[in-house]
Amino acid sequence: MKTLNLTFKGSLGKTHTLKLNYASDGLSKELVQASMDKIAATKLFIKEGEILYAIPVSAKYVTTTENVVLAKPAA
Repeated sequence: MKTLNLTFKGSLGKTHTLKLNYASDGLSKELVQASMDKIAATKLFIKEGEILYAIPVSAKYVTTTENVVLAKPAA
């Protein structure tokens, strides 16, 4: 499975990651940067007084590979 991980600094200096499971593959740097800027500008995500996605830091695609060791058939 491939996800797009967007990393932000929160208003208190902590690092937070927003993981998008269904992002388009191969998005341009400019589009991702503009989107992250818009997310930060909304100040929509607040937890315990901290704006979680205040300053865009980085973005990367992450691919996860599953290696099934044991799988029981469905009943």
